[in-house]
Amino acid sequence: MTIVLDRPGATAADRELRADLVGRAAKLLPQLTDRAEHSDRERMVPAENIKALAEAGLLSISRPARYGGLQTDMRTFLEVSREVARACGSTAWTTTLLNVCSWYVGLYPGQAQDDIWADDPTARVAGVLAPTGTAREVDGGFVVTGRWSPASGQAHAQWAIVGVLRGTDDAHSERGMVLVPMSELTVEDTWFVTGMRGTASNTLVADEVFVPGHRYLSSPDAVEGRYATPYAEEAIYRSAFVPVSALVLAGPQLGLAQAALDLVVQKAPHRTMTYTFYDNQAAAPTTQLAVAQAASLIDSAQLHAYRAAAEIDEAAAQGTYLDYDARARMRMDTGVAAVNARAAIRILVSVHGAGSFAEANPLQRIWRDSEAGSRHALVNPEVSTEVYGKSLLGIRGTVTELV
Repeated sequence: MTIVLDRPGATAADRELRADLVGRAAKLLPQLTDRAEHSDRERMVPAENIKALAEAGLLSISRPARYGGLQTDMRTFLEVSREVARACGSTAWTTTLLNVCSWYVGLYPGQAQDDIWADDPTARVAGVLAPTGTAREVDGGFVVTGRWSPASGQAHAQWAIVGVLRGTDDAHSERGMVLVPMSELTVEDTWFVTGMRGTASNTLVADEVFVPGHRYLSSPDAVEGRYATPYAEEAIYRSAFVPVSALVLAGPQLGLAQAALDLVVQKAPHRTMTYTFYDNQAAAPTTQLAVAQAASLIDSAQLHAYRAAAEIDEAAAQGTYLDYDARARMRMDTGVAAVNARAAIRILVSVHGAGSFAEANPLQRIWRDSEAGSRHALVNPEVSTEVYGKSLLGIRGTVTELV
């Protein structure tokens, strides 16, 4: 197969917008970096971060242009998340989840999209797709009850998209997703973790909440690209559901790894190489070799992620839906990207030394955020490898429906 890193049909205007958005994110890095420790300690991305990101347009990249959004592509999505993560993993993860949930809303019927954005085009959506709730059919819609965790971004959202089982029992139920105002949910403070602490990914709870029928989306239909949006001309909302849902989670990992490399390279000439004759870490071949290996792993992570994004974007632009084998390869690409980024950070922590784990050293937070975020179930590299290996051998649909 031909490997490309950006969709062939991308225009100069597309790339200019992407570069502009990444540039906007870069300008925010100093203030996001300054607040990163606060975000981690207080278990909450500061409101100032969200305000700055929103004012820069970085929370509207997946919102339809009909509501004032930028409606960009997946490559742009990845690059924005990566850039934000160079400053703060939790802020990048929250940015990623708020943006992908806006993309999900773009798959719903037009009335549901109007419910979210007609009166408030800046409304943000958080969500959990795992079907840990139930949707009982009633006249005009559903009565929804359940608990959903981890709900990243819920502290900064006005709406939530949550996974449900629609039906009377497991044998006769369908997985689906419903849109619910945050005002009709309660939040339980359950997010006590060691990594991605600032995402405030607490538990959402619904108790007999009515949801109109137009705010329901079938998960099996979504997986196969049968979306409910009436705006078929909008390419981004033709993108493949599972590849998008998985791949966006790689963006923060790319940025965390780059942040670790930048920090270690910057500090190495000024750090002693204890119990050796070298003047500093940078002078030692062991450091040089390790830094090169880490940088190559980061490059590999980016190449795999950008390859998948290019294929998603090109298929969407052409109006074709990716087949099972292509989608399986993209799950593999996502897993490889996350594992390589995580491996690079581990190497860099070792190169930097025991001082990496000082609370004042941002490298320990980068390491913790990577270790936590890279273990999201949809990124799981072992599952992705099995899915891809079986697909190469013509065995399909035996591991998970999320391909």
